[in-house]
Amino acid sequence: MKNNLDILENKIGVKFKKTDILKSALVHRSYLNEHKDFPLDHNERLEFLGDAVLELIVTDYLYNNYTEAEGVLTNWRSSLVNGERLASIAEEIGMYEFMYLSRGEAKDKNKKARQYILANAFEALIGAIYLDRGYASARKFVEESLVSHLDKIISAGEHIDAKSNFQEKSQEMVGVTPRYKVISESGPDHNKKFVVGAYLDKELVAKGEGYSKQEAQTNAAENALQTKGW
Repeated sequence: MKNNLDILENKIGVKFKKTDILKSALVHRSYLNEHKDFPLDHNERLEFLGDAVLELIVTDYLYNNYTEAEGVLTNWRSSLVNGERLASIAEEIGMYEFMYLSRGEAKDKNKKARQYILANAFEALIGAIYLDRGYASARKFVEESLVSHLDKIISAGEHIDAKSNFQEKSQEMVGVTPRYKVISESGPDHNKKFVVGAYLDKELVAKGEGYSKQEAQTNAAENALQTKGW
């Protein structure tokens, strides 16, 4: 499947001038540990680029199509570009089938680990499209695959993130602003797992896990809301 990149190009609606750029977006760091002679780099630099391009495209779209206040637009943008949603879109595209992974990563059944890999690969794909086809193509892809979900997000209230909700409830109920602290880290650098505690003063209300500190904080806030019954 990895070699049939024309299938992936058809799925995303983008024909690459240089297919090696697309292929690089699909290379996980772990693959290179087992294939030292592989001619391409892993996808982390493309992910870095794609993250910035994605944020600009979404911000540009929201600014030009909505008149809401900055705080509202920021929440909408955060809901659109969070890792779980990016991974979900990548799953819809079927990106995992095309990825270059180590044998261990390919066999790993951990859902969170898979989501983390897919979210990063989706950002790398955006970076690859931008690099190979330009901003207009990247914008078309992002708007069609991701921004098209915005109306559903707004109507379902999915833009109200758990951290904001927990902070509002904490200040309302006990007059305290929550703080978050990393309790532990585990795993290799390219796939590090964080456990974060949500605290009210010195009280540890709940813990959360994630493959980024932000994801772990959000998970901790969700668990804290349940613990407090808020």
